Amino acid sequence: MKKTLARELMALVALSAAFGAAHAQGTAAEGIAKYREMLQDGNPAELFEMKGEELWKQKRGPKNASLEQCDLGKGPGVIKGAFVEMPRFFADTGRVQDLETRLITCMETLQGFKAEDITKTPFGRGEMANVTALATYVATASKGMDFNLPQAHAQEKLMFESGKRMFFTRGGTHDFSCASCHGSDDRRIRLQDLPNLTKNPGDGIGFAAWPAYRVSNSQMWGMQQRLNDCFRQQRFPEPKFGSDATIALGVYMGVNAKGAESIVPAIKR
Repeated sequence: MKKTLARELMALVALSAAFGAAHAQGTAAEGIAKYREMLQDGNPAELFEMKGEELWKQKRGPKNASLEQCDLGKGPGVIKGAFVEMPRFFADTGRVQDLETRLITCMETLQGFKAEDITKTPFGRGEMANVTALATYVATASKGMDFNLPQAHAQEKLMFESGKRMFFTRGGTHDFSCASCHGSDDRRIRLQDLPNLTKNPGDGIGFAAWPAYRVSNSQMWGMQQRLNDCFRQQRFPEPKFGSDATIALGVYMGVNAKGAESIVPAIKR
């Protein structure tokens, strides 16, 4: 009798604990959602978007030219719909490029800047800060549109397969991979849900939300910086800006995001 009662009490305690944990998780998620909703009304990303538009139209660089003839895959000067189809293959460079690396190509060919100098500049400084603003402006023009990355070219397919392999490769001092945090449903860190980036609709929350404004450090981040920080947190060597590794991961996540709606510019905690 006593053993039966003890087992019943233990089961009741376990059930109560599980219910409490589930309730706490739901409450935290709801609180974060409301917090983001409140911030969205005055999202500082709009300031970066405005700066990007000015930079797009302004004559700059050694050639004193604007970026209004930059071809982002939809034809010279067309920005609407370009972001949701990138990374993609560009014949003039002979490689797959994401939005940020493609913008640097245009800054070099149209305006005369040196791409090598820009890619060596730390995030948030000098021309690299301008690249982030430009990316925010261009990406915002596709807000509400569905992702549909092309996979017709052989290099696009190769990048997808390479990105997939990298996503699941474990290593570093913590034996982490991208999939450790973003490879399955119902994972959390620091009271936040972690999107499953191997399928939809997870990427509509993850990949489709960058560039985004980070409230925690008052900075605007593009996907290149987001990936760089993920490598840092995994204790991996941080990748070079625009490396094949970051492009491949972008292709893998972007293809998985097919049909997901772009919410750029988003706001993140």
